[in-house]
Amino acid sequence: MTDLAISLTLDGRPDLPSAILQALYRITDRSTVEMRHAIRAGEPLYTARLFGTAHIVTAPRLEKAIAFLTDHGLPFSLTESIEGAQTPIDLATLREILEPGSGATAR
Repeated sequence: MTDLAISLTLDGRPDLPSAILQALYRITDRSTVEMRHAIRAGEPLYTARLFGTAHIVTAPRLEKAIAFLTDHGLPFSLTESIEGAQTPIDLATLREILEPGSGATAR
């Protein structure tokens, strides 16, 4: 099986209020301290390993984090990592990955 992960990184390295980080903690289960360090370093806020044993947990967390950031007007970028090769992707591509056969164009 291919090693596939999607990473979510906040754009612009914002200094988020504690309330936002606490909400993201409840979504991602990643500590607020870890997230604050990742944001400041321009590293992924959350990485979802897909199609393995963790998929059932990580995919919904990724989707909830995206919805939360979108609802709060916080810009982010997504990166697909396949066996170490990283490629920026958009939400439509993510949807295609998570919902194959949903009518999206095959990759």
